[in-house]
Amino acid sequence: MEEQAEQKKEKEAGKRKNKKQEILWKSPLVVAVLLILLLIAASVLAAGWVNRMEEERSFEELYEETNRLAQEIEDEMENDREELELLAAVIAEYEDLTSQELWKILDSYDMVGMMSRLELLLPDDTVLTEGGKRVDVSGQLSFEEEAGHGAHVSDRVQDLDEDGTYIVRNYVPVKRDGQIIAMLYGVVELGSLPEDLEAAPYGGQAAIYIIEGQTGDFLVDTWHSESGGNIWALGRREMAPGYDHEVLKQGLTEGDTGYVVFVSETTGQYLYFYFEPLEINEWRIALSVPEDVVFEIADSIRAALNVFLGFEIICFIAYFLWMLRYVRNVTSEKQRQLDTINYIYDVEKLLFNAHEDRENIDLVLEKIAQITLAEKVGFWTVEDSTIGSAFFWCRNLAEKGQERDTEEAASLLRLFEAGRTQLEAYDEETLAALFPDMPQELEAKLPTSMVAVPVKDMDGSICGILAVCNLSGGYLAPVFLKNVEFSFGMFCHNLRTYKEIKEKGEKDLMSGLYNRNRYEMDLEMYRELYTSSLACVYIDVNGLHEKNNSEGHEAGDKMLKTVAEQIREKFGGRHAYRIGGDEFLAFAVDMEEEEVCRLGRAMSEALRKENIEISVGIQWEKEVSSLEELIKTAEKKMYKAKQKYYEKEEHDRRKRERR
Repeated sequence: MEEQAEQKKEKEAGKRKNKKQEILWKSPLVVAVLLILLLIAASVLAAGWVNRMEEERSFEELYEETNRLAQEIEDEMENDREELELLAAVIAEYEDLTSQELWKILDSYDMVGMMSRLELLLPDDTVLTEGGKRVDVSGQLSFEEEAGHGAHVSDRVQDLDEDGTYIVRNYVPVKRDGQIIAMLYGVVELGSLPEDLEAAPYGGQAAIYIIEGQTGDFLVDTWHSESGGNIWALGRREMAPGYDHEVLKQGLTEGDTGYVVFVSETTGQYLYFYFEPLEINEWRIALSVPEDVVFEIADSIRAALNVFLGFEIICFIAYFLWMLRYVRNVTSEKQRQLDTINYIYDVEKLLFNAHEDRENIDLVLEKIAQITLAEKVGFWTVEDSTIGSAFFWCRNLAEKGQERDTEEAASLLRLFEAGRTQLEAYDEETLAALFPDMPQELEAKLPTSMVAVPVKDMDGSICGILAVCNLSGGYLAPVFLKNVEFSFGMFCHNLRTYKEIKEKGEKDLMSGLYNRNRYEMDLEMYRELYTSSLACVYIDVNGLHEKNNSEGHEAGDKMLKTVAEQIREKFGGRHAYRIGGDEFLAFAVDMEEEEVCRLGRAMSEALRKENIEISVGIQWEKEVSSLEELIKTAEKKMYKAKQKYYEKEEHDRRKRERR
């Protein structure tokens, strides 16, 4: 009876579910029909007033395009100014402004923003141009005059070249010790400025003008396609009814905003003209559109409305066909979504403590490969814009190539730091284009496809790169990688924190050298590390006790830090340790005995100049039979040197205390 009641409940639940689904399917269909009828009615009404609105719309579009173009020019000029200020700070560090190293940097800034090249104006009225070449510009440019203006943009001038190209210069001062030592400027070629801005208002059918308001000189004039020129030199224009030539002249001169419609002497038709001031010098920007372009859009809109009506009917039919297909696919799609959610959960769970358990990161990469159908998955950590640790999972372990993987990761990092949010390349040609700097011998080994995303830290900086390669189907990979990006960001944060904690446990905070804990962990390593010889340098700081008693522990700490700096300078920090209060030890790996002894003497002499005495014991062996004996022998030699030091009366602490 209970089983029958349970089966009855399941049937009723199934019926309710089916009924609910029928309601859910019917509702979208009804809404779709109503929406299509509403769109048809709106299309019919729109066709009636489109002509009346078109002229007003053209002025509004002119305003928007001009405003957008003005903002772009101002932003580009400001960006160029910021770039120049950063470069000026770099230039100030160079004593020789003709340095090839400096000009290698400056010449790399060709075609940056609106600038075509960089040059330096020097106090002797000479200009350093490409490659550090010096050009005398006396009578053409004045350092004193330009430096007096500070950071500024010049008006239209002719370039220093003999071809007389019109340019403007974006100046910033280069200062050293508060003095201006040069004026750095970027050359903006006015003839190529529209192409540099990639500006195409009205689909490229509008003319662009940039005018110096006080003089009327054209900085840019794409309508006449001539360099130079002056707007007032072209004479008065025949205006459309209701517009006045004086309004145009006054508006451009005084920096007002306005519209006019006048007859073009070039084509004989009306030009719709809008102008407004730029926040650069006394510049004005203007756009003009021919009348046939303005009303061509209206005709296009009416034609588009008719096409749209037919398109709506086709869409309505296609919608029903799509619904039928959707019903068949929705179940499998929901299952895939559920699998994806489960995989994301598994990834998050494994990454939670992957910074302590390396096997977890391998399992994570394997799961990513399963859900994205990839043959290889890689994850690289990024520290200070440099590739750090690398983690891989490959179906075929023989395909793993560390050198190639590092090159790929470095190229990906450059792309993401340039602003790219993700990478998708599903064929070899597209992928090869993304790695133009890849060595030729490694280019042939690139994967056939790749999807990659940057992993960001909590502060927004890139802390890792996650990539899947050789995909069987790539539609799910970008979405899935984005979903697990945050978890990998937390993994990077945890990994970095774990390393920092581990490092603090192995470093002596005062001296900066490794501590005794790290020393004892590393001892076994030295049995196999050397190939030709191994030397132990045992160091004791003489007089630390007296220094602490007479001058305080701060002076004693300073003494120990100085000794540590010398050890690091002479023997490096990788094999140097502070193993006691005043005792240090360093290993010299595969170094000649004479060199080890010379460095020991040099260290003692350098510290003696700082009024610091140390006792040094050095034991060098070609074949180390016992590492413990090597260290003990060096220690005995150190104590022997220490004994000799204290045998001297001026260093005998007990005698001084008795006196």
